[in-house]
Amino acid sequence: MRSLAAFPALLALLATAATGVVPERASAQRDPANAVPVTREEAPPAEVDEVPSVMEVSADDAGLDAVANPVAFFVDARLTGDVTAMEIYRPGFRFWGHVFSRPDGEVVYGSAESGELVAAFPTNGDWIRQGWWSDEQFAARVGDRPMPSRLSDRRDLLAEVLEPVAGPVIHNPTRGNFVSPNVERFGRFLDEWGRIYERFGVPADLGLSQAMIESGFSGEVRSEARAIGFCQWLPHNWERLDRLTSHVIEVENQTTQAAFCGAYLAVLASKYGSFIPALSEHHAGSTNVGRTVINGTRLGGEDIRDRYLLGGQFAVDVRQLSPRTFSDVVGTYGPRSYRYAEMILGNMHTVADLRAAQPQTEIHAMRVTRDVSLSEVVRTTGLSENEVKRYNPALVRRVPKGATLYLPDQIDSFGADVAFWHRPAPAEFDEVLLDFFRLGAPLEEWDAPAFESVLQDYRRRFRATDSEEGRVMDAVLGYVVQEMPLLHRQLSEYRTDPEIGQLFERGIQLRADEEQRQRQERR
Repeated sequence: MRSLAAFPALLALLATAATGVVPERASAQRDPANAVPVTREEAPPAEVDEVPSVMEVSADDAGLDAVANPVAFFVDARLTGDVTAMEIYRPGFRFWGHVFSRPDGEVVYGSAESGELVAAFPTNGDWIRQGWWSDEQFAARVGDRPMPSRLSDRRDLLAEVLEPVAGPVIHNPTRGNFVSPNVERFGRFLDEWGRIYERFGVPADLGLSQAMIESGFSGEVRSEARAIGFCQWLPHNWERLDRLTSHVIEVENQTTQAAFCGAYLAVLASKYGSFIPALSEHHAGSTNVGRTVINGTRLGGEDIRDRYLLGGQFAVDVRQLSPRTFSDVVGTYGPRSYRYAEMILGNMHTVADLRAAQPQTEIHAMRVTRDVSLSEVVRTTGLSENEVKRYNPALVRRVPKGATLYLPDQIDSFGADVAFWHRPAPAEFDEVLLDFFRLGAPLEEWDAPAFESVLQDYRRRFRATDSEEGRVMDAVLGYVVQEMPLLHRQLSEYRTDPEIGQLFERGIQLRADEEQRQRQERR
């Protein structure tokens, strides 16, 4: 196994951190790329009744009017419900903290019932002699048996050998090198970015965990599909948002991105009443998640978390059994979509440890009223070009008029202070945000054309707060409104199409047959 000695001490600390044990109820899939069906008994709907629904949190029931920060109280209740649901359906979700806190070059195995690390092996090397085991009985189980040369086959074989003694396992290559260079360069800003997420009702560690998994905290990283930065939005989406704002958006600056990423996640969480499907929609798209929730409703799910998690399991199961047959039922919702929210919730502790492990510094923001050159910023501040670009990765030669310049100190000559996260939220903004979170409208209403008027009214109310955060929410809601007509048409057809209904029933039967076959094999 590769030594951690050459890796940053920060990641070595994270790699050995305890993950904690959660209830041993549901069995997870072994691997996103090799999912197999599980039975309904492994995540019974009756148990989901224990998960608190954020829709039930009202001012009368929870005393929101009496608490010091009702927005934070409401968001905490939402996150608590999400973590509880994950512990029931995906109790191994904390395993993903190992994946993103250990250096590249390993394949790690974790318990799907607790998330604890079971074994680790070098990607290229002798798995029998160079592996690490949490328990020697696991090593004895493997013994000296020959291992396939093809990595994917080797991973699958080891999982099959381990599961009789270790229980269900999850395995994945490590991704720590995706994160570590940016932690070194930008880690001091995590608290500031976390405050931006919190202003929009998104827990800091949740929002930052998504940013870590999407971009490794880089503002400049681009995917094969050309998605940009922090939360990996496509250029045309940023262009649409830019047209909806009164200032210039430079999308490669993480501090700019964090506000829009947080606001968008806040809107989706209000739509679903849960961060779990909200995160998944950010990754898989609204139509895929809409189908997933509809399928979960057909499976008997009682609340949104139940519906989404049951529907996600169904999608992965039928794709594994017959990928082409059920494409019209599950769309492009695949193994990574299934694991996406799980990975983010499972890395909240990773982010918390990163924040605690190094000193933090403030980021100040100035809205420039003229073009400001890089050389002028260097001359005025006394900072090096490299340090200025640490705060402003988008800055090459100049900050364009109407954009935002980020620095360690406020310099009034560059423009007005727009670092809203350094000030308490305006009471008017929090009032509108809380009302928005308490909408509680059914998903069918969100998907209907008539709901546009509701969102437009909230746009007006957020604008009326005359605040930076209000203007961000206004723009993001405008973006969501533009998406509604297509989404309504697609999901309306999906709900009512008899052929889809028949195909869904066929998937139910095929999955039941597979479950019966597996039970017979275990006898």
